[in-house]
Amino acid sequence: MSIRVLIVDDHHVVRRGLVFFLRTQKDLEIIGEAANGKEAIELANALNPDIILMDLVMPGMDGIQATKIIKEQQPEIKIMMLTSFSDQDHVIPALEAGASGFQLKDIQPDELVTAVKKIMGGENQLHPKATSHLLANLSSKGKKEKKLLEELTKRELDVLKEIAKGKSNKEIAASLFITEKTVKTHVSNLLAKLELADRTQAALYAVKNQLVD
Repeated sequence: MSIRVLIVDDHHVVRRGLVFFLRTQKDLEIIGEAANGKEAIELANALNPDIILMDLVMPGMDGIQATKIIKEQQPEIKIMMLTSFSDQDHVIPALEAGASGFQLKDIQPDELVTAVKKIMGGENQLHPKATSHLLANLSSKGKKEKKLLEELTKRELDVLKEIAKGKSNKEIAASLFITEKTVKTHVSNLLAKLELADRTQAALYAVKNQLVD
């Protein structure tokens, strides 16, 4: 069964080149072309491709915006970014939008086919530069979280651990031998310091950072 491919790029020459090569592959089928993000969304809904080769910078609506909308509407569609831009300002938003791959346009044709097939097999395919930016971003987030945790007082840290165990303010107060009013103050302070919105996020944060089992 052929992999149904939608090509999205604002440059006609690029689209023609991709079509010319990919049509020589017996297990790939080009089902459509789009010149911008808006057209990509329309064709994705109309044609339901297996995978979209998506350019990043396009007039009207860029590839990141289009990717986010398509993945919200049809999460089963795979999207691989195929672009000339490899900086962190493009890589991270693209992956956060739902792209399963990020490759540069100088990729060799046979490597492009391999990447498409691997993405369809459930793997992520990232150009080395994209991987480098992703790791740098994760490292930066990890360092920030560690620094935020270090700003908590011992009592705030105790309260955070109790929140992660699913305890109410009343239960936390009894466990730590403090008043409920004091617990509320600690909760408010730790949420602000950790830049979290609510107790649920605080609980997840505590588990993620291995403060509780």
